[in-house]
Amino acid sequence: MVHFTLYTRSYCHLCDDMLEALQALSGEFPFTVEMMDVDADEALTAQFDELVPVLFGKKGNADSVQLCNYFLDDTRVRDFLQAV
Repeated sequence: MVHFTLYTRSYCHLCDDMLEALQALSGEFPFTVEMMDVDADEALTAQFDELVPVLFGKKGNADSVQLCNYFLDDTRVRDFLQAV
């Protein structure tokens, strides 16, 4: 199963756009999405502050992979979802 983590903040229209674009793929691929508010954690703010939204993908026990930030990279996300 594929799990995505989307690092966001509440007043970010790009974050809303990325989530919407990602959810549009849910009809083709099974996955879960967890939203993390970077402003709720100082370490996350320090790591992702100016990069949000940031999307990470994880398959099974593999390490998470940063796939894109600011805008959904449709090609990269699809390639990630289709890779064995």
